[in-house]
Amino acid sequence: MTVKPVKNHLISTKWRFAIWCLLFSSVVIYGVNLWQSGAKVQSDILAMLPHLQQDELTHNALQQVENRLANQVYIAIVSSQKDTAINAAKTLINQLKQDPQQAFSQVTSASDSNINELGKWYFDHRFKLLTADQQDALASKQLDGLIAKAQQQLYSAFGFANSQMINQDPLLLFSDNMLALTASSSLQQEQGILFNQQANQTAAIVIAKGAQSAFNPNAQQQQLAALNHAFAAMAGSDVQILKAGALFHAQAATESAKQEITFIGGLSLIGVIILVWLGFRTLMPLHLALLTLSSGFVLALVATLSLFNELHLLTLVFGTSLIGIAIDYSFHFYCEKLSQPQHDAYQVLDDILPAMTLALVTSSLAFIGIGFTPFPGMQQVAIFCATGLLGAYITLVLAFPLLANKPLKPSSALNWAQYYLHFVAKLSAKPTINKIIFYVIGLVIFAGLLQLQHNDDIRHLQQSPQQITDEENQLRQWLSGGTDNQFILVSADTEIALLEALHQLTPTLAQAVNQGELTHFFSLASLLPSLSQQQKNYQLQGLIYQQNLPHIIDQLGLNDDSGLLNQSLQSAYLQAQPANLTPDALLALADTALKDLWLTPNNNGIVGAIVLLTGINNLDGLTTRINHTQLNDAKVKLVDKVGDISHLMGQYRQFTLVLLLGVLVIASVLFCFKYPLKLALAVIGVPTLAIMLTLSSLGLLGSPFSLFHALALILVLGIGIDYSLFFAEAKHTSTGVMMAIFMSATSTLLAFGLLAFSHTNAIHFFGLTLLLGIGYTFLLAPFITLITRKTH
Repeated sequence: MTVKPVKNHLISTKWRFAIWCLLFSSVVIYGVNLWQSGAKVQSDILAMLPHLQQDELTHNALQQVENRLANQVYIAIVSSQKDTAINAAKTLINQLKQDPQQAFSQVTSASDSNINELGKWYFDHRFKLLTADQQDALASKQLDGLIAKAQQQLYSAFGFANSQMINQDPLLLFSDNMLALTASSSLQQEQGILFNQQANQTAAIVIAKGAQSAFNPNAQQQQLAALNHAFAAMAGSDVQILKAGALFHAQAATESAKQEITFIGGLSLIGVIILVWLGFRTLMPLHLALLTLSSGFVLALVATLSLFNELHLLTLVFGTSLIGIAIDYSFHFYCEKLSQPQHDAYQVLDDILPAMTLALVTSSLAFIGIGFTPFPGMQQVAIFCATGLLGAYITLVLAFPLLANKPLKPSSALNWAQYYLHFVAKLSAKPTINKIIFYVIGLVIFAGLLQLQHNDDIRHLQQSPQQITDEENQLRQWLSGGTDNQFILVSADTEIALLEALHQLTPTLAQAVNQGELTHFFSLASLLPSLSQQQKNYQLQGLIYQQNLPHIIDQLGLNDDSGLLNQSLQSAYLQAQPANLTPDALLALADTALKDLWLTPNNNGIVGAIVLLTGINNLDGLTTRINHTQLNDAKVKLVDKVGDISHLMGQYRQFTLVLLLGVLVIASVLFCFKYPLKLALAVIGVPTLAIMLTLSSLGLLGSPFSLFHALALILVLGIGIDYSLFFAEAKHTSTGVMMAIFMSATSTLLAFGLLAFSHTNAIHFFGLTLLLGIGYTFLLAPFITLITRKTH
């Protein structure tokens, strides 16, 4: 009687296995083709974050600033001797430029501006330039001081004046104007090398721009190899090398992710092997368990690459948790086979398929629910895990009937699970203890929820090693602070209005510096007087060139008997009236860093300018100050992408909690149609109570609640409902189910528990929440047997 079904199912099982082989062979071939077509691995944490909805000008400004800083590597070569530092910087630049892989597209030190042409351009517009002191002197018609200063330069042995200069700028006003236009900085240039000197030490600065993204693994290795080779060429020099840039953070993230993938995946696999041996006293089920995991992982990998054309390393780390979930299918199959030794694999599959299908649907819906968030990172995780579970399910249905037909030896493992069921039964028979436990749980939930706080700052998601951060901070000091991620965007209808607005904003920012909210700021206003100020400066210089020029020439002792000098200076003054200093003319001669501060008009003709900020000490205070600043015919706002994304993360956290509540309500209604009311409420009540206990535990542990905690709670709900459903469906025969859930929960806890030890906070938060949630669910789910025994 037991042989006949095997014969009847033999053809069906072979056809199923053939279909499985064909399906996964096609998946592998398609995956190889995707990889060869340019699919890549991504390690940038920002690539997983939500995309901001910005207006066109703000979007362009962010893109311009990010492109300017993207793939940039800063290197400071520090030495007690200036010549040593400068020569080492030259060696470094030459080595990087000669790199055969051309890992860096641009390697520079001092500004690539044409200083001579820029100086000539300013000199041609000298009649539109005046310092504040010069303006005051001319406005009050006090020429004596200006004449005396010019005389001192003219007759001093250390003066810079010469006959050609004095014949074009008799009061030598231009030199002071150039000093005023130069941004205040301790950085200097020599031999084409940018350097800084502090405490008897010199740091030569080299800036290299990667040819490709630092988050591209291949480009990352090429850039690191080029740098290491260049550093080796300076080995004989007595110098200290400081490095900063996204490259080194990306390298740390890549190495950390690789180590965690190996650590988490390896230990999970070892744990599964031990679990299978202890449960079945044979490793035979392990082979098919590994086949289940492998097929699920391959399908997940190919599906993710197909939809996103890239796979984030963090998705792989999250994906290792599939070991703890997909393995459940094998456990349920073999536990049922162990408890029903008279059934062949085909029959065992028929017995568990309804519950397994329901489990697949609920778990997949939990992952898909995560994918509905407008969050690229979690969308990847959702697709990866949902398709991974589908791959494991397909393997169970198509491959197991043929491959898993070998009978199992009797095992005492079924008795392990029964111990906890007996404990649950004994506990339920003691009302006093039940009340104490009830009050303790209520107190823990109340106390924990009171202490639960939230933190949505994305800077807490991934923390680089302290060594990299410290080295970066040292280099920023040599760079006079560098530039912060936040900046100010000023917009107006015309370039003239925009330049005027930048000058109107300057006193506000200067006040912010005086109040300690900011260390330094830089805008094009420091290099370009406003059009109205240029006209005013021109009129003020009329006091020199139209009213007092003969007197000035005489006081300086210049020989102008023919009157040619007077005539030449007046002619030059009159000819300069129509010509103004304009942003376009300045940017045509400026370096790329300066050009990035001016935005081309958008589709509505609005122009914009960026003000760079350094050393923000009070972001909230500065933001309030900027928001209360009113400019004539212009708008101003502080752009803080990190803050905006953090705010968006907070909104998604709240949205996810609302989604979680909605799923609970919908599931409760659906289960009421399938089960009696008491059992339906128990099925949904187990994961609900587990979620409450998890939230309270996070509060007691001091783990600030974030979006990643909230997303993990959706999985706690999905997996928790699975456990509840298996017990609800088991009714009188719950021993095999208890063993399967015990092994499933153990493997899941092993996988997610290891995620909780990740150095990347995003993964740590996710894993810690699941560790707590699945643990509580496993402890609570068997209590459903108390209800099923009473109702049947």
